[in-house]
Amino acid sequence: MSGHSKWATTKHKKAIIDSRRAKSWAKLIKNIEVAAKLGGPDQAGNPTLFDAVFKAKKMSVPKDNIDRAVKRGAGIGGEAVEYASIMYEGYGPNGVALMIECLTDNKNRAAAEVRTALSRNGGTLADPGSVAYNFSRKGVIVVGAEGTTEDDVMMAALEAGAEEIEPHGEGYAVITEATDLVAVRTALQEAGIDYESADVEFVPNLKVEVDAATARKIFRLIDALEDSDDVQNVFSNFDLTPEVQAELENDE
Repeated sequence: MSGHSKWATTKHKKAIIDSRRAKSWAKLIKNIEVAAKLGGPDQAGNPTLFDAVFKAKKMSVPKDNIDRAVKRGAGIGGEAVEYASIMYEGYGPNGVALMIECLTDNKNRAAAEVRTALSRNGGTLADPGSVAYNFSRKGVIVVGAEGTTEDDVMMAALEAGAEEIEPHGEGYAVITEATDLVAVRTALQEAGIDYESADVEFVPNLKVEVDAATARKIFRLIDALEDSDDVQNVFSNFDLTPEVQAELENDE
């Protein structure tokens, strides 16, 4: 699951990330291809591609794979890619809101897999617009806590136009307007602050706290959605108290 959340480093999520590295690489490669197709192969002039490549490198995607993806996306060497971007809206257990972002070369397959994952895991597909109003498109820059402080991050980010800094796992999430993402990311770099990722995401306007039992059901649903190669990101509006997070981290 993507999105800034305090439970991003729970054991549960670490296990998922470790077990899905190959699938994660495939989705990161797809992001690179789409960014290169839309904005060209020059990272200096294509900040979306820069961020997609940066994220892939952070996830240890081999350089050759990245270079081939850039060329495929830009149509260099005869290869070409064609993906459709689709956003599905849905509800999970206890009415938790979901935004499901897909990149696919087969819309029918993507729709069928999203519906199946929802129906088998206590979720439902929603009408377009019925969930989206709960979210805003924001820039989200994730910064690790190692080697920096919250004050350092705030000083660099807020002066560049960031809206707020929130706890994120063992670090911070810097929230910006989508149009300010590159400026704030650049300011962090110039201040010598390393960051883990910089993405435009759907951020909930209002979060809903859930108990551990509901959280486990939501995790299962999100896992099922992310099993689809066509699903790039799943955003949700649920939140966990420290007590619930601690309970989940005790799960095997």
